[in-house]
Amino acid sequence: MAVLRVNPTRVELSRLKKRLAVAVRGHKLLKDKRDEMMRRFIELIRKNKTLREQVEAELTSALGDFLMARAVMSPEVLEEAVMYPTREVELTISKRNIMNVDVPRIDYEEKSQEGLSSYPYGFVATSAELDGAIVTLSGVLSRMLELAEIEKTCQMLADEIEKTRRRVNALEYIMIPQLEETIRYITMKMDEDERSSRTRLMKVKEMIEERKEKSADSY
Repeated sequence: MAVLRVNPTRVELSRLKKRLAVAVRGHKLLKDKRDEMMRRFIELIRKNKTLREQVEAELTSALGDFLMARAVMSPEVLEEAVMYPTREVELTISKRNIMNVDVPRIDYEEKSQEGLSSYPYGFVATSAELDGAIVTLSGVLSRMLELAEIEKTCQMLADEIEKTRRRVNALEYIMIPQLEETIRYITMKMDEDERSSRTRLMKVKEMIEERKEKSADSY
């Protein structure tokens, strides 16, 4: 691991130790964030799977009813029957926060014209299969919106998990080891300088004592 280019001083050593403490704390917080996001992501994935299976089953059923209705009704009558809807849906898109990630929230309000039936046609020229398809599609709309919300949330959480994972790895395998190695280097360098200084002082002391002894002998 490469050592940071710093001056091996006590001030620099103190500064690096503070950086290391911050990096270790940040690493723990990011790991906790990643683990919690993974937990919620897995919950949403399971919910998404169940909901998607339900939506696909209902859409398949509605499509089958439409095909049966098309088989027993003329194209003109079928097109005229579904041409003018009696209900409308108003969507409101907002955001909610999951682990500092702003994910979409879809609320909808269904409005129907007063005094009109839920079916946009009369029952004389239409088939029961068309009625079933209309009922199924009306009921599946809310689940389709919920599915869209969950899938987008999963996508955004997956992106954020990947970003957090890269930050955790950068701290764990690059920054923290580099700081620890630099701190060890500075500590060893300072110990070495201290030993050298002590050795020089001892040499100087010996030289002074030798001079004193020589001066004493000369008298």
